[in-house]
Amino acid sequence: MNDEHPTTRREVTIRRAPRLPVFLIIGGAVGAIVTLIVTSLYPADPHIGFAATLGYFLLYGVPIGVALGAIAGIVADRVSTARAKTVTVEREVVGEEDPR
Repeated sequence: MNDEHPTTRREVTIRRAPRLPVFLIIGGAVGAIVTLIVTSLYPADPHIGFAATLGYFLLYGVPIGVALGAIAGIVADRVSTARAKTVTVEREVVGEEDPR
């Protein structure tokens, strides 16, 4: 270590945090697909039609999928917190910035 360059040491925690919006979007998409599949399994009422029935059940399927995606994201965040590592980092200032 050289005395002419000041250094600072700190302990920091490093972890890979999941992106929660990705979990929400994928959960909503999976909820929509599951709703489409389940709605397709049963015959549609001829007075209402398939599209209206699907739209009605999407009001339930998408929020349930988003909620399950949020739960999966929170669980993934907890797992990443448990796997976090603490390391010592050293910062060394080599030169001063030009004041111009």
